[in-house]
Amino acid sequence: MFGFRLVFWIEGQEVRSFIPKLAEIDQQWFVVDADGLVLGRLASRIASILMGKEKPIYTDFLDCGDFVVVVNAEKVRLTGKKKAEKMYYRHSGYPGGIKKVSAGQLLKNHPDRVLKRAVKGMLPKTKLGNKMFSKLKVYAGPEHPHSSQQPQLLDLYL
Repeated sequence: MFGFRLVFWIEGQEVRSFIPKLAEIDQQWFVVDADGLVLGRLASRIASILMGKEKPIYTDFLDCGDFVVVVNAEKVRLTGKKKAEKMYYRHSGYPGGIKKVSAGQLLKNHPDRVLKRAVKGMLPKTKLGNKMFSKLKVYAGPEHPHSSQQPQLLDLYL
């Protein structure tokens, strides 16, 4: 069975809008090789895939997106002086508990966190956004444990 349609009227004309049922949404697995790709451009394409915006059945209040596995996150590129000048901040909750780390140090110590943080900032700040973010798997090296899902290689041409 197909999803239902919303019918509403604009200037006296009937306008129909398709909304897919949850059973109709086909979620696929994709593998992205981040070797040599620019961080921001890569993150925006991944966020678009996680939200499902590249599908014709995209609906903003449903999780229509696909799963994305990113390999070689340690080889992602930062342009300009961002490795030295871009800072990531966090706070412990105590007075004077602010901590900062440069993008270069974070990329060296935890390469997956740089990409995860960039993608998370591009997703909706809701429960649905958290569900979309959970479909992102990032690995520093070329290996990943998701081969049983038979992911397709996604070439982003960035």
